[in-house]
Amino acid sequence: MSSCKFVILIPDGCADWAIGRFGNRTPLQVAAMPNVAALARRGIVGRSSNVPAGLSPGSDVATLGLLGYDPNIYYTGRAPLEAAAQNIELGKNDWAIRCNLVTVAPHDDTGNDTDNNTDNNTEEGTDNDTEIMQSFTAGHISSPEAAEMIETLNGQLNGQLDKSGFGLPECSLPECRLPECPLPECRLHFVAGVSYRNLAILRDAPAGIFDRQTKTFPPHDYTGKPVSGALPSGTGSGLLRRITDASKSLLKNHPVNQKRLAAGKLPVTQIWLWGLGQKPELPLFNAGSGAMITAVDLLRGIAGNIGWEVISVPGITGYTDTDYAAKGRYAAEALKTHDIVCVHIEATDEAGHEGNAEKKIKALEDIDAKTLPPIMEALHRYEHWKVFISPDHPTPCALKTHTGDYVPWLYAASGFDTHSHQTYDEETARHSRCRVDDGYKLMPQLLDGSIGK
Repeated sequence: MSSCKFVILIPDGCADWAIGRFGNRTPLQVAAMPNVAALARRGIVGRSSNVPAGLSPGSDVATLGLLGYDPNIYYTGRAPLEAAAQNIELGKNDWAIRCNLVTVAPHDDTGNDTDNNTDNNTEEGTDNDTEIMQSFTAGHISSPEAAEMIETLNGQLNGQLDKSGFGLPECSLPECRLPECPLPECRLHFVAGVSYRNLAILRDAPAGIFDRQTKTFPPHDYTGKPVSGALPSGTGSGLLRRITDASKSLLKNHPVNQKRLAAGKLPVTQIWLWGLGQKPELPLFNAGSGAMITAVDLLRGIAGNIGWEVISVPGITGYTDTDYAAKGRYAAEALKTHDIVCVHIEATDEAGHEGNAEKKIKALEDIDAKTLPPIMEALHRYEHWKVFISPDHPTPCALKTHTGDYVPWLYAASGFDTHSHQTYDEETARHSRCRVDDGYKLMPQLLDGSIGK
């Protein structure tokens, strides 16, 4: 076993833009984080870009880059990584497709959503008859509720596909049609995940059913915006659209929706299919035994693919109500048996998607006060240790979605003290001499200790 312990802390999407009401400061600059500040004074603050040009700035692409994998080589789609997290084996002709449960609603003539939703705001100037993405989380539907709906979809849409796609009219877009339609050989199955994050698995698909011309769009990019321009397009998109259309009628009067509406919650109006792909081939992370702590299937899937153990932690939710302290305790315990422990926290990203800077600031403060102390206490028991703090990508509250901009990172280690007066935030990182344009090249420097030299 390596003599050095290494903790990677990922506050997902915490990087942001300056916000006027906070004196043109970012959430990282506003949040009270004395423990992070202490690390910044002894360590290095830099910046890197984890998203190569031409790729979408999703957590899938960005996390691969952060962990040292070139996304241009290893990225095959988000859903296959999430499938791995659920121990779903994909064959060479199988496709995994991310399946969100969402709320899509018409826009009324006041410029507000037809449902009172505190979760997301809408975009001004939207046509009255335009459907918008009211909530890409269906109001953060619970996992048990989501599982009931997925069970219904399996009961109605599961099994072999016929040429018409579940008996629905064929898509009218010529570019969506396959030249020949051997779809009776395909088998479709839905798999429940965590909350709104679920999967559809298409087995034994014919060659060419999807390709690089197939375009799907993350629903979180369209919060409060029209969805008409975000529907699947290109090769095989007709099938994706038909599956989506079928879900609308199946879920409209679902018992779960009836209960949610009665409780004043958002209903699930449909599924949203995106992030499709086939099985990736990721090399193992050969720098010692690793462990991942996360509530998100995507990160679990990446961990499984690179040979890390996934540690289950009670009380973690993938939202701002997660048990921050438990993540810290379990990470500290994992250091006894693992060389590398990666702690991923989704709360900061969710706050960014909601456009809620106050929630993001609170999440950062909770990470500093609850997650980091037990980790640092454990690390100081070892002669040699390293800690690396970095988001995968920014999720600016003003934008409510990801960008591929540079992210600030912080590196500190035993026997390493810069005696600086720097802080950990975007502005400090912007002026740092430590800039890594190809983010995937940073991790090897962290592992061999050459960073900053």
